[in-house]
Amino acid sequence: MKISLETEQFLLENTGASKLTNISLIQNVWSNYGQILRIGLLGAETTSVVVKIIQSSAHQKHPRGWNSTLGHSRKLRSYQVEHYWYQHYASRCQMAAVPQCVAQGRVEDALILVLEDLSTCGFPLRLQQLNGQQLKVCIRWLACFHATFMHQRPVGLWPIGTYWHLATRPEELKALDDKALQQAATAIDSLLNNCHYQSIVHGDAKIANFLFSKDTSQVSAVDFQYVGAGCGMKDLAYLIGSCMDENECEKKETVLLNYYFEQLQLALRPHAYEGQEIEREWRPMYRIAWADFHRFIKGWSPGHWKINSYSERITDEVVRQMNQ
Repeated sequence: MKISLETEQFLLENTGASKLTNISLIQNVWSNYGQILRIGLLGAETTSVVVKIIQSSAHQKHPRGWNSTLGHSRKLRSYQVEHYWYQHYASRCQMAAVPQCVAQGRVEDALILVLEDLSTCGFPLRLQQLNGQQLKVCIRWLACFHATFMHQRPVGLWPIGTYWHLATRPEELKALDDKALQQAATAIDSLLNNCHYQSIVHGDAKIANFLFSKDTSQVSAVDFQYVGAGCGMKDLAYLIGSCMDENECEKKETVLLNYYFEQLQLALRPHAYEGQEIEREWRPMYRIAWADFHRFIKGWSPGHWKINSYSERITDEVVRQMNQ
């Protein structure tokens, strides 16, 4: 694996390394915008770093054909937000582990983000499926993350977090065949955005963005491109929907919601009373957040596996609620 001489020099200067070794590809970035690499370091304080390289002039190649000027601008903005997040917010995450920023900058037309290598910081495992306990570890992370940033204004981040936020997805809304949901979309979006209690949400809290400790009792999260203000139920509904089938989602909904709010209460101490108020407002928002994502996925990819009877039923209930 090769990188440009300019990028190599940037990394040497910003890590204090005398030499770069073992450059390997972790993954290509969505829509052909760049790469995420693991790079070994000689003579530095740490043995390796993870480097995200984004070509700002890249021609997007969306796997589902959503190539547009609006989509391109949204993507570029997301990488700028991610840089700002790691530079100004990551160090505040004491209860919810995240990689810390080693360096960030621009080399020619590329945005370079240099992060701690979580595989050397106690989080070497990326899982494709979660058991019940592992899911709770991720839910605990979300609760701690939301508690950390409760009432915080999203300066430098997305004014409204999540990658499916309605105002950033007019093309997918237009393509939506479900007319009742299409008409209710603005009201659903408004309910979520006008919650009295707002935190900062991760915005893409799926399984692939969590890395576990060897015993899977602890977790850290990555990929903060769509971090911004929001109701925490957006993250929770998206996480649960990313790792359980429709039967499990329905069967375990109450248990998992109870666990989230238990952990939120613990993380908010000594403000226990406020935690109770947040729960009263946010718990009904869970299904509304679910319907909000369902609106996006039905417009974006009508045949997607996440479109199931549970999601359809929940969304129909929410749409009827909006009509009333």
